Amino acid sequence: MAAEGGRAKPLAQSRMENFRKVRTSEEEMPLPFPDLPPDVVEMKVKEGSKIRNLMNFAMAQMELKGRRQIVFSGCGRAVTKTITCVEIMKRKLGGLHQVTKVRYKTVLEVWESQDPPPHGPAQNLTVHKNVPSICILLSRDPLDPNQTGYQPPEPRHEAGEDTLGSSSKGLKRPLPPPCEELLPKKLQVQVSDSPRGTGTTAGQQVP
Repeated sequence: MAAEGGRAKPLAQSRMENFRKVRTSEEEMPLPFPDLPPDVVEMKVKEGSKIRNLMNFAMAQMELKGRRQIVFSGCGRAVTKTITCVEIMKRKLGGLHQVTKVRYKTVLEVWESQDPPPHGPAQNLTVHKNVPSICILLSRDPLDPNQTGYQPPEPRHEAGEDTLGSSSKGLKRPLPPPCEELLPKKLQVQVSDSPRGTGTTAGQQVP
């Protein structure tokens, strides 16, 4: 076992240093909102997505194309960026009803060995990770106020208005606690000798 600074590295970390991540794909899950129109726009926010690009597309859908509802979704490190996009749209449009759902989804990572055997294919590790995911529905039309995660509309902020003040007038209802869903989940690792594959992700994505 390799040592650094007088401390031995964990065995799992030492082994993963010999691998590099070659592919990541997310589990496809239906949206957790009933009675959505079949053509509802879902903005799938990724860790590397640019907020400006996301908002330009989303605002065009709501203002130019007259959409009544839109969904923002993201998982893992993209959760914070997803919430930021929602808050920007609520400030710009105003009068939007909101429902927030928190859950977990599975992300599959494929890691390829950087030291393949001299004879035979490279060894791959397939890692299944359960990561936190958030889905937020924004609607111009009224939604059921009794459902979990509902937030009533907020007034539209005028230009130059301080939206970050300490007043309690603009405070939103806190999200319901996800209980044990925020606890760390165990990883499932599978070792295979098959060559790496390719994957596609369905849905509306903006770089």
